[in-house]
Amino acid sequence: MLNNRNILLGITGGIAAYKAVDLAGKLTKMGAKIKTIMTQNACEFVSPLTLRSITHQPVITKMFDLNSEIEHISLADWADIIVIAPATANIIGKVASGIADDILSTTIMASTAPVFFVPAMNGHMYVNPIVKANINKLTELGYFFMEPEAGMLACGYEGKGRYPKNREILYFLLTFLEYKRDLTGKTILITAGASQEKIDPIRFISNRSSGKMGLALARAAHIRGAKVKFIHSNINDEVPEYLDSYQTNDAKEMYDTVMKESSKAETIIMVAAVADYAPAQYSKQKIKKSDDLILNFKKTKDILYDLGKKKKTGQMLIGFAAESEKIKQNALMKLKKKNLDFICANDLKVTGKDDTKILLLSSKQEIELSGSKFSVAHQILDSTININKK
Repeated sequence: MLNNRNILLGITGGIAAYKAVDLAGKLTKMGAKIKTIMTQNACEFVSPLTLRSITHQPVITKMFDLNSEIEHISLADWADIIVIAPATANIIGKVASGIADDILSTTIMASTAPVFFVPAMNGHMYVNPIVKANINKLTELGYFFMEPEAGMLACGYEGKGRYPKNREILYFLLTFLEYKRDLTGKTILITAGASQEKIDPIRFISNRSSGKMGLALARAAHIRGAKVKFIHSNINDEVPEYLDSYQTNDAKEMYDTVMKESSKAETIIMVAAVADYAPAQYSKQKIKKSDDLILNFKKTKDILYDLGKKKKTGQMLIGFAAESEKIKQNALMKLKKKNLDFICANDLKVTGKDDTKILLLSSKQEIELSGSKFSVAHQILDSTININKK
């Protein structure tokens, strides 16, 4: 996914510097060329030799290194993107103030490539008004930031400032290489996951939906600047902390939550695999094993149909249809019946897989999309929400 991409990795002097080693390894495995700049303080935490061994590329630690043929100007011109991970308050403050007094800050100043900061620091430091003002200033100037996670920090304090998971950093990086924050100002409600309809305290019925497609859409939309409300049921993945998410368990709870939130969204993307039927009766006690168990079922409310009936003027409604046969025909029937603007139809054979193929349909167009679910998520956003920007 990153073949022939030149990524300049800047590592600054925080305890999370060791995590940048794993990030460099992941980027290298994805096909990118990684050159590394380490500040003097970063070298106290991680050896430059470690980064060089993993990336098989130069690691620069000094402004004036007679043994290196690489200068800050050539590095600045070489990079497709500059990633600062971890980014301390010091480097953020330097760039915000136009200070260029070492190889990393000088290279950032000399580059026209996108710059992506991954802040990681003490929680009190992160919420310091000066640090926040510097981040806001750089964001307004077009620099990219990823918020740190909350939790127990290396300094012993608990708060927001922890280095985020490298997997999530990769999603941000992949997006920033292709997009600006072009969905800023958009409000999007996205559902995902498989509902679980209880039979008794331990048993339930569900389906094989992994929830990964809806999660990919939520990630992509959030990173591109949209205000995303992510309502999900059971998902075979970890929901990132940066998403505004709410978990529901069964079809009724999903229905009630979506209906409550739907009026706030300009766009609704219903990816959740909500059960069409639920047990008619729930046993408060575990049902003991007997000869045969016969269950009666009741039909659940159709969330997408009811959303189509109450759709506001200007509101966009996008549905999903997982089919085992007559994929296009069944999807078009659903598109019309439920008053949808678009429908994403896919074969049940791809359920749960990391790659997918989707047929995007509307009353006027038909587009085939394929690739990783994260890539397809961006393609869906481009072909629906962002269609007027083309």
